[in-house]
Amino acid sequence: MADVSGQYIWRATDAYEAYVGKWSRPLAEAFLTWFAVPAGGRWLDIGCGTGALTAAVLAATDPTAVVGIDPSPAFLGVAQRHISDPRARFEPGDARALPVRSDDFDAVVAGLVLNFIPDPTPAVAEMVRASRPGGAIGAYVWDYQGEMQRMRYFWAAVAATDAEAASLDPRPHFHTCQPEPMTDLLRAAGLGDVAVDAIDVPMAFRDLDDFWLPHTMPGASAGQRYVSGLDDDRRAALREQLRVTLPFAADGSLHLIDRAWAVRGRKRTA
Repeated sequence: MADVSGQYIWRATDAYEAYVGKWSRPLAEAFLTWFAVPAGGRWLDIGCGTGALTAAVLAATDPTAVVGIDPSPAFLGVAQRHISDPRARFEPGDARALPVRSDDFDAVVAGLVLNFIPDPTPAVAEMVRASRPGGAIGAYVWDYQGEMQRMRYFWAAVAATDAEAASLDPRPHFHTCQPEPMTDLLRAAGLGDVAVDAIDVPMAFRDLDDFWLPHTMPGASAGQRYVSGLDDDRRAALREQLRVTLPFAADGSLHLIDRAWAVRGRKRTA
């Protein structure tokens, strides 16, 4: 997913896909099962990125239409190429000033995006504006400060091999990515029936290389940016630290989870 602040405007779509995009699809599917919105209706996907959540909505909810909004032209291009369903359309836009009419959507969702917006309050207000009265509003974010195990092991290895790199770890800065702030955002926007829950996504890697190689691609994530700035010796030292600290199985495979926090609510009818 892409944000509106500029720091995380995702452009390297192949690097994004390898690093996190492929995990976005099972998370989107699990979120929709939990979201439990009746089939049909008009959907709005905020920060749609390459279209993982839009594709899941099309497959699982039989919508009449899905509109995906994202600030990244590169990601919108991927979504348009990969999703040919005539019920879907994609438009550039800012989550804090959505290019849509008020009271127009039965479900408004934001997957893996609210934490990248410096102040998500206006974005949630826009989600509420776009929803019809009684409509469902939902979002989910990775649990950066908790059970996002893939990042936890990576940044622990960075800290062990490069003490000066601690400030590059983005996880402490994502204050939204906890149950209480997510719940507070929706309640402060005036939504009713607010609920929050954890969604755990199993992440299986064939071996160390399967885990390591996405970090070496020239992408926009903090981990990819860090690795791209290392010389060969420091890169080898980090890889070796991961080899000795990751909990590999006897056959060399690696099984982790990444947790997300999901929140939902309803726009009041009066």
